[in-house]
Amino acid sequence: MPKKKTALTIEERLQQALVPAEEQPYEVPENWVWVRLGAIAEIVTGGTPSKKHPEYYGGNFPFYKPSDLDQGRLTYDASEYLSEEGKNVSRIIPKNSTAVCCIGSIGKCGYLMCEGTTNQQINSAIPKINSLCLYYYLCTENFVQDLLSMASATTIAIVNKSKMESCAFPLPPLSEQQRIVERIEELFAKLDEAKERLQEVADSFAVRKAAILHKAFTGELTKQWRWENGVSYESWEEKKGEDFFEYVTSGSRGWAKYYSDKGSIFIRMGNLNHGTIELDFSDIQYVELPDQVEGQRSKLQKNDILISITADVGMIALVREDMDAYINQHVALARPKNDLYAEFLAWYFVSDDGLQQMQNKQRGATKIGLGLQDIRSIILKIPTLPEQHEIVRLIDDLLARERAAQQAAEQALASIDLMKKSILARAFRGELGTNKASEASALELLKQVLAEN
Repeated sequence: MPKKKTALTIEERLQQALVPAEEQPYEVPENWVWVRLGAIAEIVTGGTPSKKHPEYYGGNFPFYKPSDLDQGRLTYDASEYLSEEGKNVSRIIPKNSTAVCCIGSIGKCGYLMCEGTTNQQINSAIPKINSLCLYYYLCTENFVQDLLSMASATTIAIVNKSKMESCAFPLPPLSEQQRIVERIEELFAKLDEAKERLQEVADSFAVRKAAILHKAFTGELTKQWRWENGVSYESWEEKKGEDFFEYVTSGSRGWAKYYSDKGSIFIRMGNLNHGTIELDFSDIQYVELPDQVEGQRSKLQKNDILISITADVGMIALVREDMDAYINQHVALARPKNDLYAEFLAWYFVSDDGLQQMQNKQRGATKIGLGLQDIRSIILKIPTLPEQHEIVRLIDDLLARERAAQQAAEQALASIDLMKKSILARAFRGELGTNKASEASALELLKQVLAEN
């Protein structure tokens, strides 16, 4: 008959809970102690209720998956919900627990704002200490690296329950835990406020660009220039595309047989974009043509304006230099007359006014498209050539400033995430100025937690 296991004493459990000095990741204040995560949190692995029982699904009990943890500190919504039957066959995770992805995207955390359950990719830490203090440490880079170091060597990284339990946790006294949480949330609130303002700057680039282009093609942008140069707005003449384009065509079909790894560049819709007049050469197709093919008529020249004419109508690119290149049937080539500034025309087509004209001319019941005659019928008020040059100069200058502001905002946004990581790292080293050395050691708290569980 097997011997009955003897219950461990508090002292024995204490020794199991404490992390030996040689395994401690870094130094902490003297009244803190390094403990195993399993000593201050119950670790529970989730599971998926059987899909053979459809009655388990469709209720209002949250069933969390790794993608749901992207909500972070305020994890409410779940990918699926279980019925009462599904809830009864699942392990209930109480609210204020921290769910940690331990298969695949290891270390992704979510703080559960309501009770629920999780799938098998998630281990949940049910707290025996301050729940937010636990959550914030599980968000630190140190903890994530600890988890990764324990991941099994399979095709998919996995950290099981026992390995997560053995992770180290820097345990502060109970009052210090609350002060750490309050300080973190105070600092994070300030960063979130700054992040919101920066995000507005980054997101509003398109709006500001549209406003600049609108002013450019209504004459407002060069109002001062006209006054200084004695030019009247009456000098702007309304013309149709057939008046300012000497040549409009589209690419030919049947180019696939000429595809090659070298030769002439073959421009497709993927080489054009909205909001810019620059060609995108990130994905280039080449063609090798025989001497005489019908597609020669679509060979590009400097100052040609390219327009997408099927599906996503109105993407624009300006050919800035002569090149050995051709277009396919989904792209139109519009060649301005010599007395017009091509870049001025290209920016007009990018503007909301130009794009709207093209989109209003789309036709086709089953396939959206823009005809060559539609391009020839585009109407535009055109200023003198010197004013066209001034408009383009101002567009380039103003958009360069706006891009710089956008890039600065995006860089600052990236730095905010790094600052949050730094705050968390400092918080759990006792470096946020919250620790009180006179408080009783966290060892007493650990004994109390072990005695109660």
